[in-house]
Amino acid sequence: MEQPEIAIVGAGPAGLTAGLYAARAGHRTLILEKFIPGGQVSRTPEVENYPGFAEPVVAMELAQAMEAQTRRAGAVLEAGEVSRLAVTPAGFELDTSLGKLQPESVIIASGVESRELGLKGERELRGRGVSYCAICDGPLFKGKEVAVVGGGDSALEEALYLAGICSRVHLIHRRDEFRAARVAQDRVRKQANIRLWLSCNATAVTGASRVESVEVTCIKDGSKTVLPVAALFIYVGSLPNTGWCKGVVDLDESGFVKADGLLRTNVPGVLACGDVRVTPLRQIATAVGDGALAAMSCHTFLLSR
Repeated sequence: MEQPEIAIVGAGPAGLTAGLYAARAGHRTLILEKFIPGGQVSRTPEVENYPGFAEPVVAMELAQAMEAQTRRAGAVLEAGEVSRLAVTPAGFELDTSLGKLQPESVIIASGVESRELGLKGERELRGRGVSYCAICDGPLFKGKEVAVVGGGDSALEEALYLAGICSRVHLIHRRDEFRAARVAQDRVRKQANIRLWLSCNATAVTGASRVESVEVTCIKDGSKTVLPVAALFIYVGSLPNTGWCKGVVDLDESGFVKADGLLRTNVPGVLACGDVRVTPLRQIATAVGDGALAAMSCHTFLLSR
């Protein structure tokens, strides 16, 4: 295709919605995604809190529907990774795996990646039992014992998903109480094959060529327990994918993009939406709203030129 007017980096709910609105507004729109469309949505089993669905919807199906709608509107989606953003007299320049792009405006929707726990053996066994995505890797451990670390919504949702296919799930959390929504907490506590390890830390993961066990340390008395598990799923927060635009747009101390109420960054013509920006809530619903607003703010910017 010819050079896009608008380049959107990331095809999660925010990026796809931004592409939908930008294309419907008549702009040549290109969305670049280094993995698969859907972002974090594609890594969860079901979505229960997205408006319009009385029953839980399969997350991948929701992501695919969003993608199809955006393509039908005229946006172009390409598999590609962006490594650098630069400001030029004519607009912007993006270094990508597909070559250089020179859009007139850029929407940052590059999302987040899972944070590592940093425990002994984690990196060595990553992909060999250490995982950050139960929906991706959980079926590999059907009928086996596994462990999950975390206390937020993602950790509990994934623990429940794993409980449906694994013989036992050990849920490890450093606090006495979970941070997840009450409905998820209630379900976890009622699930017979989920064992809770509260006020505990996972302190090591071991195995010769694959995960064989996880060491759990009680915070209150320092006692240690070794759990014989085949996999460890880690959910302890996220890191923003902003290395490619660092030094151009303003970021907070954690690397999230700073944006105003219209989702404009400090650089005119560069917008930010979804999980990658500084925001108090990261949900599909907020990402979709962000995407629509970012596209319309982008449209206004282009008209002003």
